[in-house]
Amino acid sequence: MKKSLKTLNYAGVVLLATTLLISCDKEESTPFVEQETFEVAELKVSDETEMISEEVMNIAEDVYMADEVLATSKFSYNSDFLPDCVTITTVITSTTKERTIDFGEGCELPNGNVLSGIIYLSYAKDMEMATKTLSLSLENFTFNSVAIEGSASILRMRANEEGNPQSDADASFSATWPNGDTASFTGERTREWIEGYGTGFWGDNVYLISGKGTFTGPLGNVFVKETVTPLRRELACRFIVSGILNISRNDATASLDFGDGSCDAKGLLTYPDGTTEEIFLRRFLN
Repeated sequence: MKKSLKTLNYAGVVLLATTLLISCDKEESTPFVEQETFEVAELKVSDETEMISEEVMNIAEDVYMADEVLATSKFSYNSDFLPDCVTITTVITSTTKERTIDFGEGCELPNGNVLSGIIYLSYAKDMEMATKTLSLSLENFTFNSVAIEGSASILRMRANEEGNPQSDADASFSATWPNGDTASFTGERTREWIEGYGTGFWGDNVYLISGKGTFTGPLGNVFVKETVTPLRRELACRFIVSGILNISRNDATASLDFGDGSCDAKGLLTYPDGTTEEIFLRRFLN
């Protein structure tokens, strides 16, 4: 059942965007090789790393989109996603707009995530261009106390073949948790904005996300994740509500089915041997 927006506290950006798993008990009857291949602790870190990268890119695109709508539409537009504690400054050169998105020492977004530091965003100042590359980088940036470094290049298309805004991103981010755990994520993702464009209300935005990425966990293990069926992200929910993701390591592949569209923490994990398990998803605020 979908939750009311008034009661939701979702953790919402992206990527490539994708999510992973929580295990109720490492000693459950999962075959040994699969348990080793799909280490639950690493997959939980993987989920948060990928969510952070997607959320960072979502913020950058939200700032750009406000500029685009104001420049190309006849109506006034203000996004309600970034609160007053965020300071945005703009420097215009002969060819570019350089935006500084400053969260100060800590700023809480409407979805409950607390960010600090700076996102730098740069793009061509000609707002009539049908496609445009957004360059993103970070400085002293934290996301829910996780220190983040990295950058992204986002090719934004005002309208794809379906008439929807679309962005194709190449991103590389690394994360350090307060306990010292580190992880990294590199990948490509396509995000189609299918509902809510230009309304000025973040809670009605809906995206379809697809792509492929590589995650390196705290133990040095590498996972490759690839979308099989586009992941549906509704910003009113902190979880992916539908879609299928393949997760591969050491020539073994599991799949994660995010369900039928309900906003809940459940997903169905299918192991390489065909056995299935209902798992619970992690998004910081559980």
